[in-house]
Amino acid sequence: MSKLTDVPKRILIGRALRSEKLGETLLPKRIALPVFASDPLSSVAYAPGEVLLVLSVAGVSAYHFSPWIAVAVVVLMFTVVASYRQNVRAYPSGGGDYEVANTNLGPKAGLTVASALLVDYVLTVAVSISSGVENLGSAIPFVVEHKVFCAIGIIVLLTLMNLRGVKESGKLFAIPTYVFVAGVFLMIAWGAFKGIVLDESMRAPTADYEIKPEHEGLAGFALLFLLLRAFSSGCAALTGVEAISNGVPAFRKPKSRNAATTLLMMGALAVTMFCGIIGLAMATDVKMAEFPAKDLIANGVPVGPDYVQHPVISQVAAAVFGDGTFFFVLLAAATALVLFLAANTAYNGFPLLGSILAQDRYLPRQLHTRGDRLAFSNGIVLLAGAAILLVWLYEADSTKLIQLYIVGVFVSFTLSQTGMVRHWNRHLKTERDKAKRRHMIRSRAINTFGAFFTGLVLVVVLATKFTHGAWVALLGMVIFYGTMSAIRKHYDRVAEEIAAPEEPGEDSVRPSRVHAIVLVSKVHRPTLRAIAYAKAMRFDRLEAVSISVDPEETKALQAEWERRGINVPLKVLDSPYREITRPVIEYVKGLRRESPRDVVSVVIPEYVVGHWYEHVLHNQSALRLKGRLLFTPGVMVTSVPYQLASSEAAKQRARKRQDWNAPGSVRRGPVDRRPKEPSGKA
Repeated sequence: MSKLTDVPKRILIGRALRSEKLGETLLPKRIALPVFASDPLSSVAYAPGEVLLVLSVAGVSAYHFSPWIAVAVVVLMFTVVASYRQNVRAYPSGGGDYEVANTNLGPKAGLTVASALLVDYVLTVAVSISSGVENLGSAIPFVVEHKVFCAIGIIVLLTLMNLRGVKESGKLFAIPTYVFVAGVFLMIAWGAFKGIVLDESMRAPTADYEIKPEHEGLAGFALLFLLLRAFSSGCAALTGVEAISNGVPAFRKPKSRNAATTLLMMGALAVTMFCGIIGLAMATDVKMAEFPAKDLIANGVPVGPDYVQHPVISQVAAAVFGDGTFFFVLLAAATALVLFLAANTAYNGFPLLGSILAQDRYLPRQLHTRGDRLAFSNGIVLLAGAAILLVWLYEADSTKLIQLYIVGVFVSFTLSQTGMVRHWNRHLKTERDKAKRRHMIRSRAINTFGAFFTGLVLVVVLATKFTHGAWVALLGMVIFYGTMSAIRKHYDRVAEEIAAPEEPGEDSVRPSRVHAIVLVSKVHRPTLRAIAYAKAMRFDRLEAVSISVDPEETKALQAEWERRGINVPLKVLDSPYREITRPVIEYVKGLRRESPRDVVSVVIPEYVVGHWYEHVLHNQSALRLKGRLLFTPGVMVTSVPYQLASSEAAKQRARKRQDWNAPGSVRRGPVDRRPKEPSGKA
């Protein structure tokens, strides 16, 4: 069975890596950028569309506000990037927002940040994959028709890629990310050249459509609310920025400086791409509607339910490059790929944060251990399962899912920056060096502005998105918070209960006597071995116990016992209802009641088998009995194994597996160790 699972596992995720190979998995900046920044870079594929979708509620006339919304998003992006550059320098251990809040604001704030980030990572996978499927569907109709199935398949594929390890997955993800960035910059440059230098008219596929406004003539507070809602949707471009602060340990040295540089590169690229797409969307008259079937009007008639509304980036690419041209297809493919790979930001952030939380006893300890490929495999699988559930529940609809988005990330932004302000205040109290104090004061000013601005955006997001689905994200945060608090209380309670006392207690006092019981069903080799073991242990009292289910078999056992002259008393327990477990439990409890200071040791002979199906045929009574005895105080359970012939065969198979090499696991040795080729000289 082990071989059946080991072979495909090695083929899918590669050979296991030794712990000392961890340093070889660290990332240079050129790989770290697509690994940790693919989410904010790829969000420019849907963030501009979300802005236009919200503005379409007031009709095309509201579109002229989109450049100002873009400016606000840009200011926020640079504020967050500047703030997080302080974070990665001050806290390079990888705890990110959680560590900052936990250290400076207390455990409750830290747990709130952790809950927000965990929810946001799951949403990152669900939104990115769903959006990628929709972009790919603009070229391949089959994908749109089966988008839930396709989205789940892509999540499974990404999971396998990440289980291979962060460095290997990073190399795979780097090419599509850089192709996407280059494609968008080429589109912006070519569009600007055609529009400004050549003075050509570029028309999006929806340029001639009209939008039927749901609310005409919005003014005053209603218009302000709409603009704030559009701004909060555009803030999707900021998701994933915090992942770099969580992933600092994965960078090569100097870790903090490389992480800060990657943050700056990511911010500059994302801002330029976002503004460029918004500008081209305005220049090419892109039309987007929240409910296109009834609100998009073509030739005076609604387009109807069969109309597929393509993303803004696809429409702009069609206007700039031409629909169906090589560069249009290349950008469409790269956009779909990078949206799929944007989920990789979460695949790196979620498991690492889960490991830190597990170390702090807020999550199960299994999340703290690394898998065969030195990745946090359990966290990766948990993230994939949660994302698949979300995609299935929301039918892979990015417009529905994105309403849940943003809330978690701005909760973590705000608390993290507030924590950094307190961090600098604490250090300024003790620092006397003037140069260092100037640096700290400047950093504190950046984080203070960041805390104020992100807190303001959080209020806007909650006010504008709560009824549109943000409440689900808040509910998820509450569930995570409650679950992690309960896990921590459990671990604390267990730690307190099992802590060794300073003074000797009853656990360290030697019991008065040890009463041993060997369970017997027949006189055979496993029974004789168990009895021999029990004798060797020199218990104070030793007896064999058998359960009488069939009177004839019991008589035969007693006769064989006497014939062999086994000098251990045999006690037979009657079982009128043919049960095995209950009579033994009652007998053991009776011994404990008679002598509470005695310890009862139950010795159970067990078969060791070599095939998985043989486990079904043997040892079931022993397993049930051990399970019950574990809950009985003062009782010790000892298994005495007897290896059957099939177990020896299994041992031989295990030896062969040790010598077997998975495909790709054999590497040629160093050059200096290879046999030299004959020179051919005489």
